[in-house]
Amino acid sequence: MKYKNKLAKKVALTAAAVLFSASTSVIAATWNVAVGDGGGSAQEALGKKFGEILAEKTNGKHKIKLFLNGQLGSEQDTVNDAALGTLDFSILASNNLTPFSPSLGMLSLPYLIKSVDEAEKIVNGPIGDELVENTVRDAGVRILGWTFSGYRVISNSKKPIQKLDDMKDVIVRVPKNEIMIDTYKSWGNNPTPMAWAETFTALQQGVVDGQDTPYITIYSMKFQEVQKYITELKYFFLLEPLIISESLYQDQKPEMQKLLVNAGKEATGFSVQWLAETEANIKDELVNKYDMQIDTLADEEKWANRAVEKVWPKFYDSIGGKDKLNEVLRAMGRDEV
Repeated sequence: MKYKNKLAKKVALTAAAVLFSASTSVIAATWNVAVGDGGGSAQEALGKKFGEILAEKTNGKHKIKLFLNGQLGSEQDTVNDAALGTLDFSILASNNLTPFSPSLGMLSLPYLIKSVDEAEKIVNGPIGDELVENTVRDAGVRILGWTFSGYRVISNSKKPIQKLDDMKDVIVRVPKNEIMIDTYKSWGNNPTPMAWAETFTALQQGVVDGQDTPYITIYSMKFQEVQKYITELKYFFLLEPLIISESLYQDQKPEMQKLLVNAGKEATGFSVQWLAETEANIKDELVNKYDMQIDTLADEEKWANRAVEKVWPKFYDSIGGKDKLNEVLRAMGRDEV
């Protein structure tokens, strides 16, 4: 094309530049995030923080909308939906992602993680990076961040649980997760696998006597309305990943992918601090406002020994082998098995 004068050429080049800029700029979008737990939960706190970071880093062009209390389906259903590309994000318990990516099962091994510091070493180091890669490969979703929700404690409406023998006649709801099911069986209990969305009603109607989740989840799901007793134990530190549909992630430009990953890491750090600041207050309120009884175990070493001896060897292969477990233990500064 020939230009009759410099002005016409300048106008044409300016127009081309505008069109190119429009085609490469971030297109505004609101992404949907499925959240299994209710308002006030650690999942919601992580989701809100992730959304704030995302909006700030994109000058408001990208926002998220949280759907609490399993409005978009069970936690396992949301993994399928994200893999298919019909859901953007989900925040869910690691044990509900394990059926899709078995190596995540190591996070559910009883008495593996003994402190918040150990949990951080796992998810923020090479082990965490490998879990991300495995989940992309196995499940078609990518882990961007982690909710630190605390240790799962047992709540029930039947009686105080203070020693291992007290578990025999208590009907406990557990997730549909083989490691957790076998852990309860190692304690002489016959647990009832059940979808998370059905749990409150089952507790309310007496279909099951109890369940186990962290303090924050008990509070956010209002289990204090249908449960009387809590037993503190440290068999399972709950890490709950924030996942994104891998197809959505791959649709983003490299700079946006980097922004999403960094936002997830920043939200993870926030979650660690949020847990530390929130859990103690919730525990006090459950006791003083809702009159719940909290007991500690007189024989938790017995619980730990049974679970480790009976459950760990059964799942070595599914989590990547005994050598992989030893790698995790070394990363936490622990003795190998």
